[in-house]
Amino acid sequence: MNSFFKFSLSLLVVLVIVFSIHLAVLNQLEKPLFEDRILTAYLINYFLAVLIYLVLFLLKNKMTDQLGFLYMGGSIVKFIFFFIFFYPFYKSDGKLDSFEFAAFFIPYVISLILETLGVIKILKK
Repeated sequence: MNSFFKFSLSLLVVLVIVFSIHLAVLNQLEKPLFEDRILTAYLINYFLAVLIYLVLFLLKNKMTDQLGFLYMGGSIVKFIFFFIFFYPFYKSDGKLDSFEFAAFFIPYVISLILETLGVIKILKK
């Protein structure tokens, strides 16, 4: 199995597990499970991480010296998505509470960690 498919599958499995734990915690705290665009946040973070990894994977031989900069550019794209699609929704009531923050930040961090590990593997080859 090539590294792109391995990365995509690993990220999917980890995010599904983290999403399940996230929902279990919300349930335990008696909070609504699917508010704060939680599902959208997990999906967008998954697809952006896979897209960024795919671009880096495809360019690993042509732009080896620039992969780090491309990776950082991917992180900027994720922040742009947050500020366009999530931040206005979260701030619509005038505040950003911890559950809203966690709905985006948890999948973002998990995706970022796995994406970083994947890019490290690309750069080592």
